Amino acid sequence: MIQTAEELAVSHGVAAACTVLAVPRSSLYRARPAPLAETVTPAPAPLARPAPPRALSLAEKAQVRDLLNSERFQDLAPREIYAELLDEERYLCSISTMYRILTEHAEVRERRNQLCHPAYHKPELLATGPKQVWSWDITKLRGPNKGVYYYLYVIIDIYSRYVVGWLIAEVESAELAEQLIAETCTKQDVARAQLTIHADNGGPMTAKTVAVLLADLGVAKSHSRPHVSNDNPYSEAQFKTLKYRPDYPDRFGSVADARRWGRGFFAWYNNQHHHTGLGLLTPAVVHTGRAETVRQQRQAVLRQAYQTHPERFTKGQPRPAKLPVAAWINAPKSGTAEAPTVPVDSSSSVAAPADVRYTPGGGPEDRATLRSDSSAESVDGVAGQSRCSADSAHEIPQNAATPSVKR
Repeated sequence: MIQTAEELAVSHGVAAACTVLAVPRSSLYRARPAPLAETVTPAPAPLARPAPPRALSLAEKAQVRDLLNSERFQDLAPREIYAELLDEERYLCSISTMYRILTEHAEVRERRNQLCHPAYHKPELLATGPKQVWSWDITKLRGPNKGVYYYLYVIIDIYSRYVVGWLIAEVESAELAEQLIAETCTKQDVARAQLTIHADNGGPMTAKTVAVLLADLGVAKSHSRPHVSNDNPYSEAQFKTLKYRPDYPDRFGSVADARRWGRGFFAWYNNQHHHTGLGLLTPAVVHTGRAETVRQQRQAVLRQAYQTHPERFTKGQPRPAKLPVAAWINAPKSGTAEAPTVPVDSSSSVAAPADVRYTPGGGPEDRATLRSDSSAESVDGVAGQSRCSADSAHEIPQNAATPSVKR
């Protein structure tokens, strides 16, 4: 039928042939063979636009440009030049034409020196164990009256989430930060070229005295990019955990009250807080290297539960949450950013760690009284966490002398 319509269309036209034979014209057009590529006529090249008859000649444009760049007019805008030439009874071209001539030679730009922000380097830090990367920051605690604040300094290990050092003072200063970092590195037995300390760009963090101290201790320093809070996520998350505690007060009555509350909180955080980012282990367990032992003990408990009631576990024998073996600050986008996990070994089991309860009113603490802080009293102290042992994270005598650090 399509062929008959094609033959009839030669003498009567496509529309009449399709109407008589009841053939849709679209079907007729689709049945026709596509034209060969060789027969397609290339589009003609666009013709060059002829110069408008009113345009200035090349010689006239050169004359205008030389005048605009002359010593007399080089610091004036085209509007000023146009006005002065008219006052001298001279007319060369319009103001827009002056701008077009200058634009053709890339001579229209902002003359003032504009601030160009540099491309800041994004910090990429990796920790595969404790005492490799620490993050520290300062947050405000509201005092008894409006406008009164106490300053909480916290140093946290990003791998174990363990708070290795902290203090509460009435001022924010580089001297306090310097002494806290020095004493914490001494307590944690940090070797040279072992540790990187990351911080934001606050005054105490970027102070020259702190930078000199880190260089003397052999500690690498890292800073967040300006106005990028995501570059310091571990400290920010730890502060949120602190301020969302149920017993966190709206205001502290004194700096002694703040320190008393801080001792109880950090004892709970390090020894009792089961962190989801650590496979529901506590920071102290991970920081002291007991993570695999505790996971094996948990695996034994789950295996016993599975053997008692296997019908309750539809997906087979349960396993404890996996512990990431790497912690990143700004992990690269490649596949290497995903941290491997510790394999599960269910061959043995050990006893559970000793129970440590959260005591809001106080708790064991290794005090590091800062002599430069006039508000710090020997009774309340300004605290820096000690290195952990397998039994207790804070077993240091209350009258222990503060180690000195030579700088």
